[in-house]
Amino acid sequence: MPDYGIDAAVDITSVVCPVTFVKTKVAIEELDDGQILLVRMNDGEPIQNVPRSLKDEGHEILKLIDNKDGTYNLIVRKRESGG
Repeated sequence: MPDYGIDAAVDITSVVCPVTFVKTKVAIEELDDGQILLVRMNDGEPIQNVPRSLKDEGHEILKLIDNKDGTYNLIVRKRESGG
C-alpha cells in the first residue's frame, strides 16, 4: 500500500462514466482540505477521465498505482480552499 495516510476511500469499479467522476467528486467533497482520498477504478475511461477531472478542479494527484488486475488506485490530495 502507498506511503500516504489515506483519509477516505471510494471504489468506483462497479459504475461507468460519468458516474465514476460524480462518485469521486462527492467523496472528495466530504473531506477536509489537504486530506487524501484513495479511488479504486477500472482501466479505460475512468483512468483517462477521473484523474484529469480532479486535476482540473485543483486537486493534487499524488500517485497512480496499477493493481495488475485491471484496476488502479488513484491517490489524490484535496485542494486547499485558500481562505
